[in-house]
Amino acid sequence: ERVLRDHGRGHRQPVQRQLLAALSGPAPTLRGDMSFINYSTREIILKIVYYGPGLSGKTTNIKFIYAATNPDARGKLISLETKADRTLFFDFLPLSLPAIRGFKTRLHLYTVPGQLFYSASRKLIMKGADGVIFVADSQEARFEANLISMDDLKENLAAYNYDIEKIPFVIQYNKRDLPNVSPVEELRAALNPWGVPDFEAALTGDLKGKRVG
Repeated sequence: ERVLRDHGRGHRQPVQRQLLAALSGPAPTLRGDMSFINYSTREIILKIVYYGPGLSGKTTNIKFIYAATNPDARGKLISLETKADRTLFFDFLPLSLPAIRGFKTRLHLYTVPGQLFYSASRKLIMKGADGVIFVADSQEARFEANLISMDDLKENLAAYNYDIEKIPFVIQYNKRDLPNVSPVEELRAALNPWGVPDFEAALTGDLKGKRVG
């Protein structure tokens, strides 16, 4: 079963029409601002959002998780992209986890479009988020883009009265295997004043998922 959220409540936005057209199944299930509990299927549904600037590696993260997950425990991966292969709206991936007090836990993993002109779509996707993973691009040339994206995240969280210091939140410093990257200490000072868990990451080598500190 695939459970979707109708963020618009009164009307569907273009992003939702495209997602619904890509998926077959029942109509969306409405939810509030906290994790959604579906008593009929006995499921707790948590929405995790990958945030960050364009081309920082959000889609790569989702695809890696999808490929590493048991096919029997995963739902359908939906990717809506532009002709330039950039994520236009989001990827959708439900993951089934062990039961909690008789309720199955299902994760819905989303990415937001990183390009600046998709601001409305990012805000829409953040509605009802239960946790955030910020994917920072470690390249020096993308330092300012990381700052802009983090400010955008804070604004969108505040729009739904979410406290960035209270919502489950981690930061990934991605592309550590590339040349001309900013020092982790410099990235942390600029992006992680709250001291939330942060990690280095790279496509190859020993940095895959390495905890910082």
